Amino acid sequence: MSADETAALIEKGRVLFAGPCDYVVSAAKAGQIPEPRLVEVAFAGRSNVGKSSLINALTGRKTLARISNTPGRTRALNFFALGKSAFLVDMPGYGYARAPKTEVKAWTALIERYLAGRSNLRRVFLLIDARHGLKPSDREVMSLMDRAAVAYQAVLTKADAIPAAARRQAAEELAAELAKRPAAHPRVIATSARSGLGIAELRAEIAELAETAAPH
Repeated sequence: MSADETAALIEKGRVLFAGPCDYVVSAAKAGQIPEPRLVEVAFAGRSNVGKSSLINALTGRKTLARISNTPGRTRALNFFALGKSAFLVDMPGYGYARAPKTEVKAWTALIERYLAGRSNLRRVFLLIDARHGLKPSDREVMSLMDRAAVAYQAVLTKADAIPAAARRQAAEELAAELAKRPAAHPRVIATSARSGLGIAELRAEIAELAETAAPH
């Protein structure tokens, strides 16, 4: 992609996220998941990976997605309408060791139900803490999406917390592992909700996905 094409796509992302973004519904059970209407992009990651902070940074709002220092607070699929273009879906955090087994089972079932046959789901952004890299729970979710043939892309969070050289190495190592996965997108985006690193690039990626029409 040329520099002009990249700049144009980043501008599309800026315009898209400058518009309204509103909370729609929380689905704690499979029966509460809304009918597929618009293109959807979802955000998944371990508890406390910075999912809510990233969504707030993308949308330019401080409290759209609730931020908590308590892991495992997001226990439902939270849907946000990005104008009339797309839904952003905040998925329940996984990998919280202290969560009751019954809750973990319920979260897993909800995620599996959502991923199965969701024809309007264009991509899942899999958030990975840049300071810690992939964990076994991340690989389990990756395998789940591989089996479900759901496209996903890795996004490093809190990337400003490590030096630039370490950030590049983390992205390269992650990309090498993703290259072996059938449903993984090859490009890794490094972001920071605090410094704004990678936010424009991630907005551009979502804008490009939002341009594809959702099936009726």
